[in-house]
Amino acid sequence: MKKVLIIDDEEKLRTLLTRIIGLEGFEVIQAGDCKTALKKLEQHEIDIVLCDVKLPDGNGVDLSKQIKDKFPLIEIILLTAYGNIPDGVQAIKNGAFDYICKGDDNNKIIPLLYRAHEKVEMAKRLQQLEKQLGDKYSFDKIIGKSKNIQSAIDLAKKVATTDTTVLLTGETGTGKEVFAQAIHQQSPRNKQNFVALNCSAFSKDLLESEMFGHRAGAFTGAMKDQKGLFEAANNGTIFLDEIGEMALELQAKLLRVLETGELLKVGESKPTKVNVRIITATNRDLSKEIEQGHFRQDLFYRISVFQIHLPALRERIVDIEPLAYHFLKLFATKSNKKIERISDDFLEALQQHTWNGNIRELKNVIERSVILSEGGELTIDSLPTELKTMPMLTKKGQQLSAFDLASAEKIHIQKVLNYTNGNKTKTAVLLNIALTTLYRKLEDYKM
Repeated sequence: MKKVLIIDDEEKLRTLLTRIIGLEGFEVIQAGDCKTALKKLEQHEIDIVLCDVKLPDGNGVDLSKQIKDKFPLIEIILLTAYGNIPDGVQAIKNGAFDYICKGDDNNKIIPLLYRAHEKVEMAKRLQQLEKQLGDKYSFDKIIGKSKNIQSAIDLAKKVATTDTTVLLTGETGTGKEVFAQAIHQQSPRNKQNFVALNCSAFSKDLLESEMFGHRAGAFTGAMKDQKGLFEAANNGTIFLDEIGEMALELQAKLLRVLETGELLKVGESKPTKVNVRIITATNRDLSKEIEQGHFRQDLFYRISVFQIHLPALRERIVDIEPLAYHFLKLFATKSNKKIERISDDFLEALQQHTWNGNIRELKNVIERSVILSEGGELTIDSLPTELKTMPMLTKKGQQLSAFDLASAEKIHIQKVLNYTNGNKTKTAVLLNIALTTLYRKLEDYKM
């Protein structure tokens, strides 16, 4: 219920206002002075404060600042028997919603209360959305207990609280944008915009316009001035995915933004100041791109101040099962199906797969399996053909039978690798073989 706190030392006025406001569906609480009012605010979840300026133990204008500092979502309407412009100005500066005169403006109180309540409700919804977004993209939501993913998370947590430029590397589908979002949400900029841009999705000219904006008439079809994504992300974070695809000419312009904090819109000669944290990502080897003349070395040094490598899914096999269950819960809910289990042979097939598409590929496989499944468990029958057959090849390219010794050996080696989180030295010790023998077998079995 909508709650209003009336603060006034005149009891008759409080009673009258309580009756009028109560008839409008508001729950009303009363206080006769500042001290009592602050206690009531602690005891009740108040939405709006209706406060007299002159109080026995203080001033309503000063009290409004105290209230807003401690309860920022509360809206305050100040009442005074004497119109005073300086007081009114200071009240608004202190965060008051409005400032009205008693008697003359009584007919304004109810409409003001409704407007103030709308603002409170909007602020509450925004706060809830921000909390949901923060929860969704927090580091706690990144699934995985393997050492290499935990190492990446630890690095990301350390750099998140700074303003340092971050370069995320790793294969397609390893979760680079999820990491970028988490870094933003744990940064001091988390109340500002997070803007993501895939540099491979646009031609050079369109990408420049998307990034920096343009002036009307800058090119055919530019009918009006357009802000770019850097301006949209001002005081927040911009995530430039697949930065290795960016044209050299555009790389030079990005370098200018990094060095000066200024950008030039397409068709404009006057620079625009921006304050943006930049996170970039690539699945390319930028060192090789530099050698081949496809990427600027000076830009690389600017964007790679802090590098985080995200491991491929085949390098974190122990995480496949929790990821599979996470996606099962997601898609079972979406499909309105009661599927809670994954069979052992289904999991075995997942763990044996190479996952060139990484987490994104796993997500697609689970979604497909949920659609095809008719019982309460995901079974191997719902897997795509290429995961069901899982041909295991020798070094000579011969397919291994599911019943022969080599096949059993490969499966056993894989299980021990899973147990050691991919540590080959520990794996060799546990298998009681030489490390060189293990490497030879890994090559033979294409592991």
